[in-house]
Amino acid sequence: MIRVASGRTAIAPMLATAGPLPSGPLWAYEVKWDGYRAVYAGGRFLGRSGRQLTGPALPPVPEVLDGELVAFDAAGLPSFHAMQQGAAPVYVAFDVIRPELTYDQRREVLDGLRLPAVCPAATVSPSFDDGPATVAAARELGLEGVMAKRRASRYQPGVRSPDWIKWKFVRTGDFVIGGWRAGARPLGALLIGTPLPDGTLRYRGRVGGGLTVRTERALLPVLRDLVRPASPFAGPAEPGTWVEPLLVVEVRFSEITPDGRLRFPIFLRLRPDKLPGDCLGEDCG
Repeated sequence: MIRVASGRTAIAPMLATAGPLPSGPLWAYEVKWDGYRAVYAGGRFLGRSGRQLTGPALPPVPEVLDGELVAFDAAGLPSFHAMQQGAAPVYVAFDVIRPELTYDQRREVLDGLRLPAVCPAATVSPSFDDGPATVAAARELGLEGVMAKRRASRYQPGVRSPDWIKWKFVRTGDFVIGGWRAGARPLGALLIGTPLPDGTLRYRGRVGGGLTVRTERALLPVLRDLVRPASPFAGPAEPGTWVEPLLVVEVRFSEITPDGRLRFPIFLRLRPDKLPGDCLGEDCG
């Protein structure tokens, strides 16, 4: 599936649905990487939004790769903080976009490329047979979660499929910024929501925790450029400065209340690799 997003051409990757993880011989398991989802095609890294991402120099490969741009900390563990601090990313490939092949067949093609041997800045995400052992190892290493993928499934570009199941160790979701409020600092809290079919947002609450001075310096000028006079939210929302609903952020939270608000939300990061229309709250990512 090829789509045009914000004037750019994007190869839409296959998406996962949220857990719980299935078990049994019909499934393979991979760790969930904490980075930027990126398709590698024609010598370029493309995010889900169609935006070109900065990645390592890779040699030409005869396949369109699906994977994640990941930075690693001094202990050799994935770290999105290291990515934000400017650490050089590694491309972790976990699939090839070949819709006619099953998962197991695609893994054979991917392994046959020998990426780690031909490029030190690229590797292949390992695949495991034992789900509980994969979960235990991922927890011990402090990783984000685990993916289960049906071995006989085909690659479905642009589809959120039950053939891929993700299970995160904490509840996170991607939400769209609809405005902000000042507090002790000019950026005290973000007003966030999820898109509705008519282009407005369903209000999900405000998030102030996790907004650092560094985040404020990077984000506030962009928000000021997006100011609009009317609220983008479909219903009542806390007062603030409204913005065009174009920016996506990832938020950690404890639960969603019956009226759809997030409890104890914490800002994690801006997601320039995602589009507002992709966001379904907890199930987006």
